Amino acid sequence: MTSELNFDLPEQVRMIRDVVRRFAENELRPHERTVLEREAERGFSDRPLLPPEIEGSLREKARAIGLYGIDVPEEFGGQNLGALTKCVVIEQLKHSIVPFVAPPDSPNLHLLKLLCKGDQIDRYLLPYARGEKRACLALTEPGAGADAGGIQMPAVRRGGQWVLNGSKVFISNARTADFMIVIAVTDPAKGSAGGMTAFLVDKGTPGLSIPSVFPMIGEYCPYEVVFDNVTLDDRQVLGEVGNAFAPLQRRLGVRRMEIAARCLGLASRCIEMMIEQANGRSTFGRPLADRQTIQWWIADSYQELEMVRLLTYRLASRVDRGDPDLRTEASMAKVQSTEMITRVVDRAIQTFGGMGVSKELPLEYIYRAVRVYRIVEGPSEVHRWVIARDLLKNGLRDQP
Repeated sequence: MTSELNFDLPEQVRMIRDVVRRFAENELRPHERTVLEREAERGFSDRPLLPPEIEGSLREKARAIGLYGIDVPEEFGGQNLGALTKCVVIEQLKHSIVPFVAPPDSPNLHLLKLLCKGDQIDRYLLPYARGEKRACLALTEPGAGADAGGIQMPAVRRGGQWVLNGSKVFISNARTADFMIVIAVTDPAKGSAGGMTAFLVDKGTPGLSIPSVFPMIGEYCPYEVVFDNVTLDDRQVLGEVGNAFAPLQRRLGVRRMEIAARCLGLASRCIEMMIEQANGRSTFGRPLADRQTIQWWIADSYQELEMVRLLTYRLASRVDRGDPDLRTEASMAKVQSTEMITRVVDRAIQTFGGMGVSKELPLEYIYRAVRVYRIVEGPSEVHRWVIARDLLKNGLRDQP
């Protein structure tokens, strides 16, 4: 018995892809100069790269053309188009350097969808799914970054409530989030195997403060978050006490899939610019397109892009199937995509020469911004260890 592997996107997804591509070209790219200027001027502040009034306008336009709730279930008011479609949307949006996200941000959506119960659905999940509230994940600590199981900030049971004390670092969107998903230790003896719990902490909760920002390259602007006797009742426990680690891994896998999609979009933009430059620029009496080195740069970049695209889309399909363990596949997509875009943008800059490192083009911004991708959501070295650990334990397996 034979079966055909179909690598074509469904017609509906291709139609959405084309709509988002036009949105990126017509609505996002005109603001790239603003992003470049504000990033150059930001310095040590947390000034957003996109002015709030422009972001608000873009969100309204995105809602009008159906870019809200792409992977939100229908019962929560969404389109239920799945992770693969959301990946395609993100890829097309990242044909521009403008830091725009089609609400809601998928990783926290998956976590909330999996764990919210009772009135948490109305208080958090539904407004988040509609794009009315924003959330962030408070996980990383000064002594626990890539090793999520190594967090130590305690949540102590006292007088029928939970009391959180400690700090989190490198927390993206902390000052703009309406609520945080905070991971804390409720049983140090069990650690990640039954001792970690997720809490929902609203903006403005007494004892919660965000005292400092970590200035970074590109669009990332994470914060320190301090918990000083932050007191919560049982209504703020997300999921079951002690069982946060496994759902958290799925949430992290979805984020790594998104990072891969971002890399695909940025790499496509770079290759498009390389092709245009090669066909339009001549040196020593011949077009760059005749130079074998340029041809190989373009050929290698395109091949690497397509291989990462297949890997990323396969991961998205597994998310849509509800596969419980995405760690190895997510690690592969994360490593390959972030290292691919690093090579592609480097070649693009070399193709443009001096203009490639000028702020007249987005390439120098992309070059700096994507360096963060090889660190956030787990550095490449840790992901390679995860892949090797799986292979050494289970050997080679049939393809899913």
